[in-house]
Amino acid sequence: MEKFKIQLTACHRLPHRSFFWRGKQFPVCARCTGIHLGYLSFPLFLFDFISLNIWVTIALILPTFLDGLTQAIFNRESNNVLRVITGLMAGIGSMSMISIVGQFIGDQILLIIK
Repeated sequence: MEKFKIQLTACHRLPHRSFFWRGKQFPVCARCTGIHLGYLSFPLFLFDFISLNIWVTIALILPTFLDGLTQAIFNRESNNVLRVITGLMAGIGSMSMISIVGQFIGDQILLIIK
């Protein structure tokens, strides 16, 4: 049972989990860098340039969750390329989820008003 012990250590600012630009370390880890970059996709969802269904949205978020969870449970070390790619997917998925939930709430409000 000991090998399944979850380690909850913060990875922000660990040099091996962060990117560097011109000798300066990013303020967040590679995964969060990808997530923040994914957040930049929000205007595409806001103005209906992109519309994803709920299952695609969940599929975009799931790899980041699984990568982080398997690192914590199995004491596995991921790499920065995998972290930034799954983070980017999760950021885009999060913006899609916000769009889906916002559309649902807006539709419910319009039903009440009618």
